Amino acid sequence: MLHRAARLLRAIVGAPDYERYVAHVHAHHPGCTPMTRDEFARERLAARYDRPGARCC
Repeated sequence: MLHRAARLLRAIVGAPDYERYVAHVHAHHPGCTPMTRDEFARERLAARYDRPGARCC
């Protein structure tokens, strides 16, 4: 239950979940190498903030 609440909180604040991403890559893309933690964080920030008009200010 606590793990689920933590995951929900991370989703609300927009914190990326690297471990979940790595598990997804291994499960669904076995021939691919997952991004490093730093690459993943940069990509998530870019996806969140580099879209013009995606936020109000």
